[in-house]
This record gives sequence, structure tokens and C-alpha cells, in this order.
Amino acid sequence: MYDTILVPTDGSDTAEYAVEHAIDLAEKYDADVHALYVVDTSAIDVSLGTEQVDRIRQGQFGDMPELEQRADEATGVVAAKAEAHDIRVTEAVVAGQPHKQISSYASNNDVDLIVMGSAGRSGVRRALLGSVAERTLRSTKIPVLVVDRED
Repeated sequence: MYDTILVPTDGSDTAEYAVEHAIDLAEKYDADVHALYVVDTSAIDVSLGTEQVDRIRQGQFGDMPELEQRADEATGVVAAKAEAHDIRVTEAVVAGQPHKQISSYASNNDVDLIVMGSAGRSGVRRALLGSVAERTLRSTKIPVLVVDRED
């Protein structure tokens, strides 16, 4: 049923909780796992120049090694957990609007299931901002399992 599972991650506790679910499913279905970190360029456009944002969109972090390190650490957690269970894993870092990049990556890599965490926002804050999980659900036809962290 699932041959390729995508786990978008930002390195948060909620994202790591979703990783556990993805690894469990990958074991059950003998699936590959893709760990994806999306650099949200809409969040950094204001503080950086256009040229630097364009370089980030192309995966060139230049003088922002902390951004590259954060991305590598986030996907590295997924990779380490997958490899500990003998699950094949692919790590990727892309830049752009998270929900669009997640949907695009899933389509371009024959992903059968997206497993992602939910920040658990509610009420007015969610209505005004939306969440990456909610927007991803609306922008893809691929099944999405949204995991909320247990408190």
C-alpha cells in the first residue's frame, strides 16, 4: 500500500513525534522514507535581500551556516531513526512556501503517504494563519496523516 513515505520536518518535538509514526508505517509496509526540510522563504524575505533569498531557494545557504545546520539536523534525526530500523532513507532540503514544497516534492518523488506533525493551533490563531499541515491537506491529493503531539 505504501512504498514511499514523506516526513516533512522542522526539527520540532511535534515533527519528531510524527517521525515515530512514519517509521512504524515504513516498517510495516517495507517502505522507503524521505525526510524533507523546507526553508520557509516567506518568513525570511523581509530580513534578507532578494539575491540572498534566491540563493537559498537554490539550496545555496552562503553566509547562513546555521540555517543549513538546522536543516541537516532535522533531516538527520529522521535518517538516524529510519536507519536504526533498516529503512532506506533519503534526505532533502528545499526552499519556498512549505505546503507548496511538500506537495511538489511528494508528487515529484512518487510519495504514497505524507506523515507530518501538527502544531496544534486552534481558534482565531489557526483561522488567521492556517497551518502547514492544513494547507498541505488542501494542496495535495496524496494521503496525509497528521499527527498531533501527545502532551
